[in-house]
Amino acid sequence: MKISQNNHLREWWFKRRMKYNIGLLIAGFISFNMYWFLGELLIFPYDDSFEVTLFTIFFQSIGYFFFILTANFFYTFGYFTDRFFNENYSEEFRVRLFNIGFGISVLIPFLIPVLIIIEYFTKYY
Repeated sequence: MKISQNNHLREWWFKRRMKYNIGLLIAGFISFNMYWFLGELLIFPYDDSFEVTLFTIFFQSIGYFFFILTANFFYTFGYFTDRFFNENYSEEFRVRLFNIGFGISVLIPFLIPVLIIIEYFTKYY
């Protein structure tokens, strides 16, 4: 790969990192609120130990921060995958790779509300 192509490639991935991180923050905020709502609606009537306090909000925020760091580590793999496996320097390959990684990363936080629903149906329904 030529140096100018490599610089363009690095710049392309760098420009989209902000969108990626904003998407992760929005997904985290929405999924936490879904966790809170579903927990209060489905779990709390049967198990009064379910609660959301400042401590749990703080603890989950710290955990989500580490998730974002891990997701950004994997985001960097997108650049290397593009660089070494996109032999034709295809924009379509690059966009598809970004969209797949972005979609998976944004969906992962929603596993927690799904677990609340699963817990409700396995324990209390």
